[in-house]
Amino acid sequence: MFPYLTTERLQLRPLSIDDAQQIYLLRSDEKHNEFIDRPRATSLDDAKAFIDKIEKLLSEGTSHFWVVSFKNGAELIGTLTLWNFDKERNTAEIGYELLPAYYGKGIMTEALPAVLQFAFTTLKLSKIKAWTHEKNIRSSALLLKFGFTRDAEAEKNRPEGVNDMIFSKKAGE
Repeated sequence: MFPYLTTERLQLRPLSIDDAQQIYLLRSDEKHNEFIDRPRATSLDDAKAFIDKIEKLLSEGTSHFWVVSFKNGAELIGTLTLWNFDKERNTAEIGYELLPAYYGKGIMTEALPAVLQFAFTTLKLSKIKAWTHEKNIRSSALLLKFGFTRDAEAEKNRPEGVNDMIFSKKAGE
């Protein structure tokens, strides 16, 4: 059963093929992808392939992926995901994206706590990590606001050539 989450203004719902256009905009936008090391979507087919990939991960139980939208409208404005689960350590990685038109409007400030609560309360994770580009000041500030701290130990083990900052938050912090 999909874990729908809600906040004062937002609903966090499952991804569907109806989101393909917005996923394409998110994954092709130059401004948004400035700090993300991945190939940009070049067509709607790329977006549909991504949706298929997410649906596969969800069906395998290896990821949780939410579309962020306003309660009064179903259109995707961002996404949040828990993935890279490590069952042995009881940890996961969190990721989030937002269409540039919604930057600075408190969307992730409102949505992130709902996913953190789900992760620590429902999934009973002991720690969540987040990787962010060293120049992505907004992302770093968001993580710090919610009690994440730089994880120097994890940063020592980054793949060669990767300069992302790694933040983490433990349950109960």
